[in-house]
Amino acid sequence: MSLARRGSEIFSKAAKKSVETRGRFSVAISGGSTPRDMHGMLGKEPFRSNILWENTDIFWVDERCVPENDPTNNYGAAKKDFLDRVPVSKAQIYPMPIDVSPERGAVLYHQELTNFFKSKEDEFPSFDLIFLGIGTDGHTASLFPGQIALKEKQKWVVVVKGGNPNVSRLTMTYPLLNRAKRIVFIASGREKARILKAVLENTESRLPACMIVPLTGEIIWLLDQEAASLLSRETVDEVV
Repeated sequence: MSLARRGSEIFSKAAKKSVETRGRFSVAISGGSTPRDMHGMLGKEPFRSNILWENTDIFWVDERCVPENDPTNNYGAAKKDFLDRVPVSKAQIYPMPIDVSPERGAVLYHQELTNFFKSKEDEFPSFDLIFLGIGTDGHTASLFPGQIALKEKQKWVVVVKGGNPNVSRLTMTYPLLNRAKRIVFIASGREKARILKAVLENTESRLPACMIVPLTGEIIWLLDQEAASLLSRETVDEVV
């Protein structure tokens, strides 16, 4: 089974359970090359028909502050990969704003989240499902090593600059990410093997991905054979 199919199954089952439990399903997705295969599969059968899109609300973990038609824009890629091919209302899609200054965009997305979850200012919301990736430097979302954003305790969304391309970005913070009911890391390729070993088997590591520790939810590491090649078998949740 491919990473894309397994990720799509997790998405579909989480949507079904959330809708059955409380009538809605909230998910935050990431960009990058690995999740794009999953996104493409979500727009095809059987997932296109099986997922309760009319009850699904889609947010983004992070976004590069580049135009939607830029190939590195996460929302633009997801739109092409599956959003334009599934029966989800535009009103249920919440891209991070890139048509204002990054600082203003962070404030607006915080307000968007507050309005959606009907949260109080001091009450962090809880997503049903969040998908994350990991970079070869150990970053996740747009939380990069050595940045002040790693220490953020109050804000839900902040502005950072870094990565490839080295542009301003908006990203959700640890206090928001770690309140999700379920977090799924997806990683593929031998180039990720060394950093995954550092994150998953070095108890002293302070790499950004190590700081994803759900407060009450669960975390799943979904890896392919190459990404998991340096890990002990007991370390890995699922290798496909």
